[in-house]
Amino acid sequence: MDNLKLFDAEYKFISIVWEYEPVNSTELTRLCLNKFGWKKSTTYTMIRKLSKRNILCNENAIVTALVKREHVQEYESEMLLERAFDNSLPLFLTAFLKGRQLNREEAAELYKMIEQATK
Repeated sequence: MDNLKLFDAEYKFISIVWEYEPVNSTELTRLCLNKFGWKKSTTYTMIRKLSKRNILCNENAIVTALVKREHVQEYESEMLLERAFDNSLPLFLTAFLKGRQLNREEAAELYKMIEQATK
């Protein structure tokens, strides 16, 4: 699961892939130039690097993600919870909600998630 750890630039890059996949590597280069100001070599380095880690597939110049956004988000949230909140969901929620107001729909959605998680 450690292969799901992405640095900021990697996450931004794969977010483009998730949005446009399957995407031609030439088109991906154009998208990265417009969005990040990256040179062609930077984009191709990122494709190669993430392909070696089995996060992307680059076959016949068509780039697709081998991991889903949800899996990366799950991994990242678990690592944040472990690293910053000593694996305590209540501590995380206290910090996250401090000074925020939830509307009724958000509160109901959270309540529903908690109910489902406790079954």
